[in-house]
Amino acid sequence: MKRRTLLTGAAALGVVAPLARPHAATPVKVRWWYHFDDPTASPAGLVQAFEKAHPGIKIEAEGIPWGGGSDYDTRLYTAIIAGNAPDTAMVKFQNQPRLMEMQALVPLDKWISAWAGKSDISDDLWRLTRAPDGKMYYLPLQYVVLYLYVRQDWFAKKNLPLPTNFENFLSGAEATTGDGHWGFGMRGGPGGHDHWGSLVLGNGAKLEKGGLITPKALAANRWFIDLYRVHHVFPPSAPNDGFVQTIANMKAGRTAMTIHHIGSANEMVKALGDAITAVPVPRGADGKGWTDFGDGSNAIFAQSKNQEAAWEWLAYLSSGEANVIFNKLSGQVTVTKSGGAHWDAEPKRFLDATVESLPLAHVLPPTPQTADFTRTVWPQTTQKALLGQVSPDDMMRTFEKLFYGD
Repeated sequence: MKRRTLLTGAAALGVVAPLARPHAATPVKVRWWYHFDDPTASPAGLVQAFEKAHPGIKIEAEGIPWGGGSDYDTRLYTAIIAGNAPDTAMVKFQNQPRLMEMQALVPLDKWISAWAGKSDISDDLWRLTRAPDGKMYYLPLQYVVLYLYVRQDWFAKKNLPLPTNFENFLSGAEATTGDGHWGFGMRGGPGGHDHWGSLVLGNGAKLEKGGLITPKALAANRWFIDLYRVHHVFPPSAPNDGFVQTIANMKAGRTAMTIHHIGSANEMVKALGDAITAVPVPRGADGKGWTDFGDGSNAIFAQSKNQEAAWEWLAYLSSGEANVIFNKLSGQVTVTKSGGAHWDAEPKRFLDATVESLPLAHVLPPTPQTADFTRTVWPQTTQKALLGQVSPDDMMRTFEKLFYGD
């Protein structure tokens, strides 16, 4: 029998010789887990565009409920332990030490060093996502940085400059307090450690052994507590206020300043129009400051048998227009400099404040103590200090003991 006859017979049986259809290989599958705050948002368009450009790769995107972070993290850790991890997933900086301890992550350095998109991501973002061992396990995907929301109309009426340091922050807060208004909407409940960080860690305290109880650190914290107890520039409800209350007070015209990120920008503008703006948090006399960095990155897991294909997907999501589209779905900020140049999801002044805040951005220590600090120790101890039940210095000693022992 001749070769043509053999091939014809095979085709009739639905069997095709590999050499006859070299482009018919089964695509490589990449499982990717993601989370969006908006459950109706979908990356399907991005998946479709990627697969069209990469016909040899099939993306299986699975949206995992965030559940405040604990639900998503628990499912991810469980999948890794069970040997059923996705090839890649969105991850947070705070999870990096545990994932490294589990030996669950693949270093991305070899791919990043050869990646054309590397220079389109700022040095600050690379700094903030680098692991303690100096390697890159995360590829930046999205981020937010906390900044200072300011009623610029109130400041203009008082002929005050927008705050840039702690002196004009205090003078501005005092000048805009009175007649049912307060200079700063302080979040004394859970999550308020972000406000405290900007006003205390940015003014001399340091999250290192002994760094919370130096004379400079104790003075910075007394200054912070005095904003409420002496200067009365926080609303009376501040010791118990959470995120909802501080944002509501700002939108209702009860406070002149508060701290949050670009995620609140559009609702602020809807309520206050051009009266509201944003600037980086105050800097100390040394020109330094501290603000919280919130990351969203992608990682590749060691269990993946398709790491090269997973990298292609990650690199696509962190590049150019794809990253802009992704972040309009997620509600955060593009990590690309090129995307930021034509960002229109929020008014430009809020993106400018975000980018200008990156040099001040830091993360809390990636240790088990941090979870206790943010959830219980900080709010409970700070509330007592604001109410005069413990001294500001004892407040700092409590934090020092939690993180670093006696």
